[in-house]
Amino acid sequence: MTKINRRQFSALLGTTAAAGALAMPNVTGAASHGAKPKVVVIGGGAGGATAARYIAKDSKGEIDVILIEPSKRYYTCFFSNLYLGDFREYASIGHGYDGLANNHGVNVVHDWAASVDGANKKVILASGASISYDKLVISPGIDMKYDSVPGYSVEAQSKMPHGWKSGTQVQAIKHRVANMPEGGTFVMVPPPNPFRCPPGPYERVSMIANYLKKNNPTAKIIILDTKPKFSKQGLFEDGWQRHYDGMIEWISSEVHGGIKNVNPDTMEIETDLDTFKADAASVVPAQKAGAIAMNAGVTDGDWAPIMPATMASKADPNIYVLGDASVAKSMPKSGFSANSQAKVAANAIRGELTGSKVFEARFANTCWSLISDNDGVKVGASYKAGAEKIDVVDKFISKNGEDEATRKATYEESEGWYSGITADMFS
Repeated sequence: MTKINRRQFSALLGTTAAAGALAMPNVTGAASHGAKPKVVVIGGGAGGATAARYIAKDSKGEIDVILIEPSKRYYTCFFSNLYLGDFREYASIGHGYDGLANNHGVNVVHDWAASVDGANKKVILASGASISYDKLVISPGIDMKYDSVPGYSVEAQSKMPHGWKSGTQVQAIKHRVANMPEGGTFVMVPPPNPFRCPPGPYERVSMIANYLKKNNPTAKIIILDTKPKFSKQGLFEDGWQRHYDGMIEWISSEVHGGIKNVNPDTMEIETDLDTFKADAASVVPAQKAGAIAMNAGVTDGDWAPIMPATMASKADPNIYVLGDASVAKSMPKSGFSANSQAKVAANAIRGELTGSKVFEARFANTCWSLISDNDGVKVGASYKAGAEKIDVVDKFISKNGEDEATRKATYEESEGWYSGITADMFS
């Protein structure tokens, strides 16, 4: 099996910062004359955990780092589809924060960041406590625009789970799929652009089809897309025909005319074309930056504009916004992107607070998707910071007609990447 070791992983993402001594944070009060500068990071996912680790690891004890994350164990959205396809156990995508605390001196605070006082450079926690900062990193991921799908709501997600955030909803999807009647129908409603993980809904369908092919082979899958086209469309449709011929039907928004209503009680999805009855369904609404980014005043509409060279907010130079919540232009909203952006931000923050060298911003992303057993495909690019946006340097995508060995190697590469990125986030 092809492995990506930690050194290769760092090179792949363009890591520029040198390894440093452990950072031992001072957690009380604001940085004052003679005190170490303090960086607070909100959100312990691919962006936030990586930023906290690299700032602490590379600052050689010169910066106190505090990570605010309510969950004591983080379950990655990326690779959750492989759990649906029976390629992984759910526990395998869960990760704790002991490594950040014990290996790098990050003070991990398990609480909600309730608000940000940018004028006084403080984060107010749900518990009522406040934490001052010199620099603030916000990596809150996404929140759902539930009303973007008529009839959908927080209550409806228990019967039609979106499964698009870290948590247990993906387990609910698998339970519902496993309990479909023989020959039943699963309906997928993907979100409109932009959204987290552009190929994700179609990998999800692939993995559910893989499960049904083995356990309920006469079942059907209907995709009622909110878009006229989707990421890796040719690769997915070719794979569906080869592996699941006749099981999956993709219906574009141009054909069905739009989602008019979903009824979680009757499990019906109404469109201009027809009303579709589901035995199990996943409805993913439109998305926006996590609420704390909105509260901090760094968003313009649904997302947070950033300075391409540093990931600093265009609204507040002392706040950096990473990952899904940011407007990174050419970069998709993905775990790989967030991890890459975090390293750029960490380097820029260290430079501002300690005078260390700041390297030219370089970014990378690859999105792998598993279609069936050992049939993996990918799309990706490298990027640089332009004056106004993050620009593509070069890009690549898998091709139809690749041989089995190539597709198997692509899948194995993705497994190596997962081991690498989670170590890069949490170890």
